[in-house]
Amino acid sequence: MEKKIIHSDHAPEAIGPYSQAVEAQGAICFVSGQLPIDPATGQFAGDSIEEQTEQALKNIQAILEAGGLTMANVVKTTVLLKDIADFGAMNEVYARFFERECPARAAFQVAAIPKGALVEIEAVAVR
Repeated sequence: MEKKIIHSDHAPEAIGPYSQAVEAQGAICFVSGQLPIDPATGQFAGDSIEEQTEQALKNIQAILEAGGLTMANVVKTTVLLKDIADFGAMNEVYARFFERECPARAAFQVAAIPKGALVEIEAVAVR
C-alpha cells in the first residue's frame, strides 16, 4: 500500500502519536481530528463554539492544502461536540466551509474532547 504523510505548519502539531493526515493509494486522504488550536499561539481560537468550529475547519483546510487538496475534495466528516446543544451554532459555521456538494457527515456528543475543547472535527478527502 502506498502511504504518504501530510503535514502543514499552518495547523497545530499532533498532540500524540499520529499524523495530521495520511494519504493512501494516492487517492484518499484521512485528516486526523482537529482541535480548535490556533497554530500561531498554541491556544484555542476562542471560547465559543463558533470560534472553535471555525478554527478546527481552518486547520483541516490548511492540512488539505499541504496535500494539494481543498475542502471541495472532502467526502466525509465526523464532528465531535462537547454539547449537542451546540449543533446549530456549529452547523452555521460549518456551512461556510462547505457550500456546494456537502460531504457526508456524522455528529456526536461525547463525554470529553482532548484539552477541554468544545469541538473536534475529522475529515476524509479524495483526489
